Amino acid sequence: MKTLSVNVRTSQLRSDPSFLGRILANLNYGSKVLLQEVQGDWLRVRSGQQDGWMHGAALSEKEIVINPGAADVERAATDSEIALAGKGFNASVERAYRQRNSNINFDAVDRMESTSISRDSLGRFVREGDLNSL
Repeated sequence: MKTLSVNVRTSQLRSDPSFLGRILANLNYGSKVLLQEVQGDWLRVRSGQQDGWMHGAALSEKEIVINPGAADVERAATDSEIALAGKGFNASVERAYRQRNSNINFDAVDRMESTSISRDSLGRFVREGDLNSL
């Protein structure tokens, strides 16, 4: 089985391959998971004794070492990678965003990220808007 690392500040392990799936656990930057199955952009993974689904953008094949010992220094996460993970980005995602959207106001993105919406409110929005499950 392939081992993957969480490459964003925090990501959710979900019951279903959907952003509306019930959250089973929150995994932090650098957490390791074992790949079980791939379904489009979603990956079924095992974290400890729990299986669930995570979006592929939150995971990396690169091993992330946060507190390296002498033997791990070359594999350690850089300050830049940690800063990007704190914003919910990895380097390739941010680079692609910046190239496609040169006039994005990242301060506004940070404000949006700090907004919290309950699952009930989100579910009501999807139902009332007659939207398909994400």
